Amino acid sequence: MIIFVGMRKALFILFAVMTIVVACKPKQTEEQGPQLQYYTTEKTYDIVSVTSPAPDAEVRNVIFLIGDGMGLEQVSCAWVLNHGKLNLDNMPYTGLSRTYSTSDLITDSAAGGTALAVGEKTANSHVGCNPANEPLYSMLDKAQKLGKKTGVVVTCHMADATPCDFCCHDDDRYHYDAIIADYTECGVDFIAGGGRDYFGSKRQDGRDIVEEMKAKGYNYAATEEELMAAQLPVLALLADDNLPVAAERGDLYRNMTARCLDLLNEASGDKGFVVMLEGSSIDDWLHANDIEKAMEELLDFDRTLGDVLQWAAADGHTLVVVTADHATGALTLQDGDLEKGEIGVAFGNDSHNGIAVPVYAWGPGAQLFTGIKENAEWGSLIASFIH
Repeated sequence: MIIFVGMRKALFILFAVMTIVVACKPKQTEEQGPQLQYYTTEKTYDIVSVTSPAPDAEVRNVIFLIGDGMGLEQVSCAWVLNHGKLNLDNMPYTGLSRTYSTSDLITDSAAGGTALAVGEKTANSHVGCNPANEPLYSMLDKAQKLGKKTGVVVTCHMADATPCDFCCHDDDRYHYDAIIADYTECGVDFIAGGGRDYFGSKRQDGRDIVEEMKAKGYNYAATEEELMAAQLPVLALLADDNLPVAAERGDLYRNMTARCLDLLNEASGDKGFVVMLEGSSIDDWLHANDIEKAMEELLDFDRTLGDVLQWAAADGHTLVVVTADHATGALTLQDGDLEKGEIGVAFGNDSHNGIAVPVYAWGPGAQLFTGIKENAEWGSLIASFIH
């Protein structure tokens, strides 16, 4: 009897201890994982419906859109926010682009954009040149030599890496004075973005690059209204630094793009044109781990793509290609609700990663834009349609 009571007491104590251990064991809850940022946009929109031209139609124009930092994970988040639809969904052909540079597994925008612009990989920090600092010439240069019109429209300041990849040449993307001076010789017919200060007040050499470009015949626009009235060649610097964020600038970027396409098309005749459009600030806000601002930039980029596709469908001779120079933020979509248009995300870093990024194509020749290729190969493929 004494043994039985002792056993019961021991079992009771053991059970009590186990209960305490279980109670104290951390639960597998969201608190253990990364802190998620939740977001729902108020600016959902309908996507366009377009019919692609015949695949063997003549390609006269090339419109190349780059979403800076826009990997598949960022696109997936935007798709949820807009309730399961994006204008990117219209692109019938897709591929993947490997983004590493000659110097680093993880590229920066200088090397990543240069590979796309010129069809040749280079080292990090290099814009429009090879690792030996020898100039490399972009698809815009090729187009100009063939008598085509060219354009660059961005949401960043013009000293940022991607526009410089297409227009400038330097082994250090932060040599702002030298890089901006290269715009005086780039010959691009329509240049629009931000960065007035980099053309004047921020310069260490005292040069006024706006005045120098006006002396070369450029029509300068400092406001949207002036841009809408300007004729080619155009230099539009619509902010001291980057353009205002998407939530504040309204349809400015879409209007800049529309003006570019209309002017280049009117002036190019049958020779056509080549333009690079960048959703630059997607990357900036991913670096800042600000999902709200990053997603609004990406959604504005996609709305702009919708405008481009409608323009291209009416034209019938335009190849449209969309990709990214790299992905930013190590973003993961971990929660959300498609019906509500809500996302719950976590950032893994505040920099770039080495994951392959998507490539999308629409229009004549788009059927060739499939498979897995190096970023430089995609750049060369795009350039092959400039003839």
